[in-house]
Formats: sequence, structure tokens, C-alpha cells
Amino acid sequence: MDPALGFILQMDGAEISSWVSRWFWPFTRIAGFFMVMPLFGTRLVTNRIRLILALATTAVIAPILPPMPVMEGVGLETMIIVAQQLLIGIALGFALEVLMQIFILAGQMVAMQTGLGMAQMVDPSNGVNVAVVAQWFLIFVNLLFISLNGHLIAIEILADSFFTLPIGSGGLSGETLMALAKLAKWMFAAAIVLALPAVASMLVVNIAFGVMARLAPQLNIFAVGFPVTMMLGLIVIWITFSGFGVQFQGLLAELFYFMRSFK
Repeated sequence: MDPALGFILQMDGAEISSWVSRWFWPFTRIAGFFMVMPLFGTRLVTNRIRLILALATTAVIAPILPPMPVMEGVGLETMIIVAQQLLIGIALGFALEVLMQIFILAGQMVAMQTGLGMAQMVDPSNGVNVAVVAQWFLIFVNLLFISLNGHLIAIEILADSFFTLPIGSGGLSGETLMALAKLAKWMFAAAIVLALPAVASMLVVNIAFGVMARLAPQLNIFAVGFPVTMMLGLIVIWITFSGFGVQFQGLLAELFYFMRSFK
């Protein structure tokens, strides 16, 4: 008889439950994380790829994790723990997704103020129409996120969460859930800060066109102002775009600090 097969036949139910729990519980939290994480949680990545990534990450992380509660069959307690782990993983991935939505929202604001909002395209990751400027910002931050090894730091935070939020100790606290809800306020405030230079510049341009319309009523301000606004909008985007890298690093560091505070 094969020695490995003989070892399996000698295992009792408790040992099998302990071995399954060692891998199953981490997998549920990791699968929830990859379900909504930026880049990996989009429609461009199939469910099969996400499953493979979750299994591979579980195989790497599980050996260094603390002891897991033994799973006693499929019961109410097991279902509750599974729901808790999925919620924790989804919450961690959702926090990262909020960061990406900041730049989409800022791009929408800039596009509307500069007259570039009419240029729409389908966002393949979400399946909705967004301004080209917003899509450009999103591609930039995605590439920057990967180049800064943000995905690796996020997986490290996910592994640390098994020590700060052990499996079987309960789900997220009410304070953490409230902080997640308040991320919407942080998202809008950060997007306004990013779009403020372009919005302020376009406000000055529109005031200048208003003065010109009063001084020279015979001037067709609509025929002249629209192309000039678009051209100046592109120049303003080009000037302000150079500072997005530093701002993204600051927002990413702030978000990672928030994710480490989950309890």
C-alpha cells in the first residue's frame, strides 16, 4: 500500500476536520478580498482566475497563521464564521476600491468643467460609461498602484488581519463598520482636492469670458469660448497631472493605515 494512502486511512475525523479548517477558514477571507480588490476584482478578471489567486495566496499564507478553530461539519456556527470572514475580506478590498474611485470622481469633475465631459467611453472594468479623462486617471493610478507594490502590501495587511482579527473571535466591530461608511466622505473630499486646481482655473477662464462678453457684445462668446476652454483645460490637466503621483502616495499610505486599524 502507498504510505501516503495509508496515512490518510489512519486519520480520524478530528484530524481531518483540523486539517480542513487550517486551509478553509483563511480561504474564505482571502476569497472575499480578491472578489472586490482593485484590478483583480474587476470584470476583466474571470472568476476562475480569482479562485486560482485565492487558492495560491492561501497556500502561501496559511502555514504562518495562528491556530484555527476546528470546523464541526456544516452548521449554523460554521455559516456565521464563513459570513464573518467574507465580510472582513470584502471590507479590506472595498477600502482599496474607494481609493481608485477618488480618481474616477476627480476625472469626472475635471472633464465637466473643461468641456471634455462629452468624450465618454465604456469602462471595461465596471461596464459603465465614464469620461475619457476619468478613465485616463484610473489607468494611471492602477499602473502606479502596481509599480509601488501596493498589491503586495495589501496582501501583507490581509495576512496581518488574521492576527488582529482571529478567526472565530467575531466579525468587524461597529466602530470599524462606521469608519468604512465614512470613507465616502473621505472619497469626495479627496476628489475635490485633486480636481480643485483645474476647477479653479476654469472658473477664472469663465470669468474672463464673461468680462469679454460685456465689453464686446458683438463677439460670439460661445463659438470662441468652447474650443478655448477645451484647449486650456488640457493644458491645466497636463500641469496638474505631474503632482498626482505624490498625492496618490499620500492617499495610499493613509488608506493602508486605516486598513491596519481594523478590529
